Order: sequence, then C-alpha cells, then structure tokens
Amino acid sequence: MQVIVRDNNIEQALRVLKKRMQREGIFREMKARSSFEKPSEKRVREKAEAVRRARKLARKKAQREGLLPAPKKKPRASSR
Repeated sequence: MQVIVRDNNIEQALRVLKKRMQREGIFREMKARSSFEKPSEKRVREKAEAVRRARKLARKKAQREGLLPAPKKKPRASSR
C-alpha cells in the first residue's frame, strides 16, 4: 500500500493511510491474529459474517426495487 505525501503534509498522508487500512480490513485482521481463535469460534464468526452480508445484500436489493425506502442522505456541514 502506498500513500503520496504532498507538500510535506504528513498528518494528511497518515489520515489517508489509516482510512485505506480501515477499508481494506487490515486493523480487523491484526486484531484477529493477535490471539488464537478456536475453530468453533471461527465457524460461529464466519457464519455471522455471512448472515450479515446476506441481509445487507437483500436490503440493498429491496431498496433498488423500491420495496424499502432509500437511506436518508446526511447533510454535509460545510465549514468553508
């Protein structure tokens, strides 16, 4: 993973790096690998993740078909 530092602005580059790592799931994976996970716990977790993904997919499909209302857009607070 590579992040470009512009105008020696390291704080902004770090924010971008953290956001990318969060999106890729690196923090979650590091936490999972920090300790041993029993095979039974792994099965339970993976099953729960699969259920969550299936529900999310069904919800998105229902929203596209008009069966559910679309989520409300959050108004952006512009400070400029």
